[in-house]
Amino acid sequence: MSQSGKNGLTYSDAGVDIDAGNLMVEKIKPAVKSTRRPGADGEIGGFGGLFDLKAAGFTDPVLVAANDGVGTKLKIAIDADRHDTVGIDLVAMCVNDLVVQGAEPLFFLDYFATGKLDADQGAAIVGGIAAGCLEAGCALIGGETAEMPGMYSSGDYDLAGFAVGAAERGQLLPSDNIEAGDVILGLASSGVHSNGFSLVRKIVELSGLSWDAPAPFAEGKTLGEALLTPTRIYVKPLLKVIRDTGAIKALAHITGGGFPENIPRVLPKTLAAEIDLASIAVPPVFSWLSATGGVAANEMLRTFNCGVGMIVVVPADKADTVSAALADAGETVFPLGRMVERSEGAPGTVYKGTLAL
Repeated sequence: MSQSGKNGLTYSDAGVDIDAGNLMVEKIKPAVKSTRRPGADGEIGGFGGLFDLKAAGFTDPVLVAANDGVGTKLKIAIDADRHDTVGIDLVAMCVNDLVVQGAEPLFFLDYFATGKLDADQGAAIVGGIAAGCLEAGCALIGGETAEMPGMYSSGDYDLAGFAVGAAERGQLLPSDNIEAGDVILGLASSGVHSNGFSLVRKIVELSGLSWDAPAPFAEGKTLGEALLTPTRIYVKPLLKVIRDTGAIKALAHITGGGFPENIPRVLPKTLAAEIDLASIAVPPVFSWLSATGGVAANEMLRTFNCGVGMIVVVPADKADTVSAALADAGETVFPLGRMVERSEGAPGTVYKGTLAL
C-alpha cells in the first residue's frame, strides 16, 4: 500500500546538499595545496591527514597541541557578510598558543559547521584559514564540513581549529629560570583580535551604528570591516628570535581574560608581572569601546588585549637585543614592565601607571 508523500525522500529533502559539499571541496583545493610544507605532502579528501616529523627536520620532538574557535566575532562576519578573514583568526588563536610554548606549528585541521552550506561562503572561510596557515608556516592537512539543518539558524555557522606543533626535547617554554628583575616586553596587537566580542557587540548595539557605518575609530573603514581586522599571527618572528637569541624565557598570548588571567599562567607562583600601563599605546578601537560602553579600565584589562597581543619575558641584560631582533622581524615592541617578588595569595599581575583610554 502506497504511503503518499513519504516515499522517495532524499538527503537533500532533509536539508543536506552533498553536491554543495563536493563543490566546496573542489573550490578549496588550491588554497589547501598552497599551505604544503616539509612533512605534509598529501591531498585532502582522505580519511586522515598525514604528517612526517622526520621530513620536517625533527630528531627528538615533543608534540604540542592546541584548539580554539573565533567566538562571537563570527556573528559580526555573518551580519556584515564578510567571511574571508575569520579563518585567519581561527588559525591565529591556535598557533599563537603553540608558539608561547616554544613550538613550531606543523599542521592544522578545521571544523566548519553550518545550517545550510553555501559553497562560496565556505570557500571564502577556508581561504582565510589557508592564508593563516601560510603566515604561520603550518600545513592545512584536513578538516570537516558539517551541514546540520535545524542546529543553526539561517546563515549562522561555527568554526573550530586544531593545531599541532613540535619542539625538540628540552627546548619548551617557559624556562625554569625566570627571576625578579627580568624584563617584560609587549608586542602590539592588530586590534581586538578574537576575544571579548560579546561585549563588543553589546557596545555596538548601544551605539546605534550599523556594520556598514563608517568606523568612528578607523578612517576609511566601515565598522564591520574595522572590527573584523584579523588576529595578528606572531609565530614566525617569535620562532626566529627564540632560535637566534636563545634569550626568551617565557611568552604569554593575551586572549580571553586579558592581562590578569593570561600572564600568571607562565610564571612561577613566587613571582608577579608588574605592568606599566602608561607604556601601552592603546589603539583607538579600545578607547572607543571604553567610552561608548562606559567600560572601566580594569574591566578592559580583563576582557581585551588593550593593544598588547603577546608578552615576552627576557633577562634585563638581553632586553635591548631581543627588542631589536623582534623589531627587525616586523613586530612593534615596547618595554611593558618587569618581574617582581610575589607574596603568597597575591595576584600574579600588578599594575602601575594609568591606561591611556
